[in-house]
Amino acid sequence: MRGNVLGWLVPGALLVLLALAVAAPGLLTAADPLAADPMDALAPPGGAHWFGSDHLGRDVLARVVYGARHSISIGVAATVLAVTSGVLLGLAAGLSPKWLDEALARSFDVLSTLPELLLALLIVAITGPGTMNVIFAIAVAQIPSYARVVRAQTFVVRRSGYVEQAVTFGRSRLAITAGHVLPNVLGPIPVLATIGLGQAVIAGSGLSFLGMGPQPPAAEWGAMLSEARNYLRVAWWEAFFPGLAITLTVVCLTVVGRRLQRRFEGRTP
Repeated sequence: MRGNVLGWLVPGALLVLLALAVAAPGLLTAADPLAADPMDALAPPGGAHWFGSDHLGRDVLARVVYGARHSISIGVAATVLAVTSGVLLGLAAGLSPKWLDEALARSFDVLSTLPELLLALLIVAITGPGTMNVIFAIAVAQIPSYARVVRAQTFVVRRSGYVEQAVTFGRSRLAITAGHVLPNVLGPIPVLATIGLGQAVIAGSGLSFLGMGPQPPAAEWGAMLSEARNYLRVAWWEAFFPGLAITLTVVCLTVVGRRLQRRFEGRTP
């Protein structure tokens, strides 16, 4: 029982801390993430800089805290766009005539054969760098995973007794879809979205590492790793702390997502 509580409490507390960093980073640090001091460059972790300073003398703790706003916001925006589009496309496939369903299903299958990060990288290479393009690319890469689940759920729900009864009572197709089909196909989506958010954060940081996301001097975890790669031998802390932030975020989201999945499947967390 204690392990179950800790299994929720620890990742939940870290996610609350991340949410606070996104909403009000000034409550966690008073330092300016963009303020450079060349005389204090590459200072090790200590009293003045708890996480040390980077090669330009900027406070690493402040940049990690403020970087959460960019990294998490990209992941959340991409996930919301992917979930919305995936649900609509999955519903369309599950309720459409067979020829259209087959066309959409094959499209989902083709996109699913490519790794999400590779597909996102290809899209950004076409659309160009920038935060909005990164969000769009990650969303497109994640759409098939949501659409395929919703399509499969739609097939099950549309053959259920309460849907057949609604048809018998003469309710319109739109009313049946909105009142019966949609609410009953959304069950697994929160679980998938929680895990997918972690994948979106990784993808966003990876694209930013390659210089395709928020541009310097903006504080973003992937961009911070990119800037720090040339100083690993002399200032390990410059890369360690943003890397740790990415890792903890993804681990916490995955743990929460897996526990939600176990509850959804009726298993004890």
